[in-house]
Amino acid sequence: MTEKENYLRVVTGEMPEWLPLDCASTYPTHLFPRAVCGVMPEPYFSGHDGGKDIFGVEYTNTDSTGGMSLPTPNKFILKDIHDWRKVIKVPDINDYDFKEMARKQLANIDRTQSAVLLNSHLGYFQLLMSFMGFSEGLFTMACYPEEVYDLFEYMADFFDECALRTIDAYRPDIFGICDDVASAQSTFMSHDMYVALIKPFQMRLTEQARKLGLPIDMHCCGKCESLIDDWLDLGVTCWNPPQDMNDLVGIKKKYGRRIAMSGCSSSKDPANFSWSTEEEVRAEVRRCIDTYAPGGGFIFRGNILGEVGDPTLPQRREWVVDEFLKYGRSYYQTHA
Repeated sequence: MTEKENYLRVVTGEMPEWLPLDCASTYPTHLFPRAVCGVMPEPYFSGHDGGKDIFGVEYTNTDSTGGMSLPTPNKFILKDIHDWRKVIKVPDINDYDFKEMARKQLANIDRTQSAVLLNSHLGYFQLLMSFMGFSEGLFTMACYPEEVYDLFEYMADFFDECALRTIDAYRPDIFGICDDVASAQSTFMSHDMYVALIKPFQMRLTEQARKLGLPIDMHCCGKCESLIDDWLDLGVTCWNPPQDMNDLVGIKKKYGRRIAMSGCSSSKDPANFSWSTEEEVRAEVRRCIDTYAPGGGFIFRGNILGEVGDPTLPQRREWVVDEFLKYGRSYYQTHA
């Protein structure tokens, strides 16, 4: 069985032969190929190296987030939701050669060994926040939901066609969607507002993937467990990264392998801090695996947070991956 086949078992609700690893900061490709490789078509680029997205939102890289990019503060493009028709313009989809895009991005992926996860855009909520900022964006959702709905519908006409064309061009093994709609305390909006303004467009975005029977991966940080049943309606089969402000043990007990959990980490994990000892880091890796691996439906991620240039990062990453290899990869054989 290949890494790809073993990974796909998890995201389709089956039991894997060994515990899969995804998206570790230091992936041991000298030992085995990546189980899954993510690809991001050009229309979804959000300025990860700085620059602007397709709507003209400027992004800035930040050292404190490990080099991730965020909308540049105080350079929001939409001041008043009623002006969105003049400000927000989708590009001509025919300007994109998706076949050529796929050829280039898939060229170095051995598809016999690694699954391809086709990512989509940042998410309707995140895009609105990038246009307006959080204060204005949340105010607008509460006070002018009809305008927000119309804006999302306009963008969805473009993004849905992108999904159709990219799925056809890339022929992915997994379809990925994203929207960080939650903080560490709760979702940023009521459940009723999510159902009214966000879910309909997520349903549209995932329609082709559902028709084709593709596993669907949902990226959503924060305390968002209240949305899991809605995600199942979308066809979601894997959630990344479930974080510990959610009742992860209760979720695993309730849903079993209906929704795989890729991560189950915490920003408080010892591996995220330069002063942590080797044994503290390794012990947390074992605790995480012992808690969430039994019965399947779990993927170990091993991502480490840290500021750009932190000299302790490589060592902490090495400890995490090494402990996974020693303790986690063969977990289903050693803990049968």
